[in-house]
Amino acid sequence: MRQRPFQQVDVFTATPYLGNPLAVVLDGEGLSTEAMQQFTNWTNLSEATFVLPPTPEGRAAGADYRVRIFCPGRELPFAGHPTLGTCHAWLATGGQPRVPGRIVQECGVGLVPLRQDGERLAFAAPPLIQSGPLAEDDVERIARGLGVARADILQHAWCDNGPRWRGVLLRSAEQVLALKPDPAVLAGLDVGVVGPRGKVGVVGASDAEGIAFEVRAFFPGNNGLAEDPVTGSLNAALAQWLIGAGLAPTRYVASQGTALGRAGRVHVEQDGEQIWIGGSSVTCLRGEVRL
Repeated sequence: MRQRPFQQVDVFTATPYLGNPLAVVLDGEGLSTEAMQQFTNWTNLSEATFVLPPTPEGRAAGADYRVRIFCPGRELPFAGHPTLGTCHAWLATGGQPRVPGRIVQECGVGLVPLRQDGERLAFAAPPLIQSGPLAEDDVERIARGLGVARADILQHAWCDNGPRWRGVLLRSAEQVLALKPDPAVLAGLDVGVVGPRGKVGVVGASDAEGIAFEVRAFFPGNNGLAEDPVTGSLNAALAQWLIGAGLAPTRYVASQGTALGRAGRVHVEQDGEQIWIGGSSVTCLRGEVRL
């Protein structure tokens, strides 16, 4: 064991403790998979990451660093808020990208480009593995589990970009915030729920915050159903679905975490064929961990 630089970063917020926290070990060299998993479980956070030098193949392809991403119980090939939070921590400790303003992360899904948008970072949404409408049996089960009528689910789609999200669009943000999901009915499902503020797919002029959608994410965890404060992977998949279907503009802001007392803000922008998912990050803790 040795002392390793560490940060705890709050992601998708510029205000500490209102986003989604992440543990970042900035020197993961020499750590076994078992040690990484044990530390992740100990943090009691949704994810922890470990920064490593790129592989030879990754370096040749332009990677600036490599990261391994863990949640309690398993390693993830990709996740959104760990990608932004790790990049924030890497830059804050002197990381220098090969191309100013452009960073390339190597992780389980391969290379993930990031860009700096002022004080925000944004990652290129990875392609969907599975898309298209859900099976009607799934939709009816999700409606029961959310406690809404089947007719209240206006649209639905697979939003699988690694995590197997099932996305449903409800009538309003207010309906999304009022949900009280039934863990028994939704057991085993990763469900992303989105509701418009104002008109569907339009940032309404009456919305003083400029927020187009309210998002909630439910997934199996903590021996039952858990809710994620702010979810990069889900918002990346939702954006591809909603923009592609003409249900959202090519640039919008989503709110997530409201029901948990957070104030996550996810900035979505389509640039050509690529969708970028961005947000602010802030370091809340900085020090060393013994690993």
